[in-house]
Amino acid sequence: MPPFSESGLPLQPGPREPGPLEPGPLEPGGAIGIIGGGQLGRMLADAASRLGFDVVILEPEPDSPASRVATHTLVAAYDDPVALRALADTAAVATYEFENVPAAAVAALVAMDIEVAPGARALATAQDRFDEKTFLNAHGVGTVAFAEASTAEEAAAAVTRIGAPALMKTRREGYDGKGQRWIEHAVDAGAAFEALGGVPVIVEAACDFVRELSVIAVRGRDGATAVYPLGENHHEGGILRRTIAPARASQALADQAERIAAKVLAGLDYVGVIGIELFEMADGRLLVNEFAPRVHNTGHWTQDGCECDQFEQHIRAIAGWPLGPTRAIAQVEMLNLLGEEVDGWARYAAEPETRLHLYGKREAKPGRKMGHINRVKPL
Repeated sequence: MPPFSESGLPLQPGPREPGPLEPGPLEPGGAIGIIGGGQLGRMLADAASRLGFDVVILEPEPDSPASRVATHTLVAAYDDPVALRALADTAAVATYEFENVPAAAVAALVAMDIEVAPGARALATAQDRFDEKTFLNAHGVGTVAFAEASTAEEAAAAVTRIGAPALMKTRREGYDGKGQRWIEHAVDAGAAFEALGGVPVIVEAACDFVRELSVIAVRGRDGATAVYPLGENHHEGGILRRTIAPARASQALADQAERIAAKVLAGLDYVGVIGIELFEMADGRLLVNEFAPRVHNTGHWTQDGCECDQFEQHIRAIAGWPLGPTRAIAQVEMLNLLGEEVDGWARYAAEPETRLHLYGKREAKPGRKMGHINRVKPL
């Protein structure tokens, strides 16, 4: 590991064998790079540390949650060429904690012969909602009807074709309910398009679903796959509020979710953990809302409800280790702590059935995810 300056950038290139990660597993003591320093990066770093790995975070903020539990931090923009070179010189494999990482950064790392998992295809597909749904349909996975639009006129035509009410979303970026508008009448589509910034959008048909579910799945470097039990999700204001898992579900429904996950993982030639959000329809069909090429908020319940949680599972997969067991060992209600709700930490810590997970963020803002709790009870 090379020495690092106070800014996090290396003082000199670190020694590393040339070429991508070898076919064998990454041995303990090796370094894993994580792009992104938020709560997911922090929990990934914790998991990697438990398995004996060093972790290098690439993050523009100097006091990020992940940086305070990692071995080293590169404080720089995600696409900074010097920082990317430092990451490639230090880590044997890299991953990312969120899907809005610049695609050029991943391409640069690959060009430097460092393996990035999940790969560029998964990242690029997830970054564009229209491409994502097109990919899903092409691989036999059902979604709501959708159409793309690049102008206000095209947006109005798309809503007319899809039918109102419809949901308009920016094709790129946006999360937790941001970057989207409900359209009640086609005549309102143009104004909604402009309100979203006049950028390319996707128009989605309204979905009369029974409930939202999610499946957390993983694929290893050797192609082995594993799937966690389904979770049932509840949102407030576009933000995930709670997940209850394992969800009450028939074996047929669980099998359907597993088939969907298998198609997505194989189609993307995926390595790592993926979160897939599902709509359960009244007739028993599952439609995919979206997928995230990373560990996922709806999988936080696995930290206290499964034999091997999603964060360790992701590290195992990208490092080429055998996948861990995904069997549930408890019933869990995961509740996100938003904003000042984190101030109740002492009360949560006193509850014998509650496991408290705090992210170390310095400032509580309205709607900001500050931590989560898992309330555990026997299956």
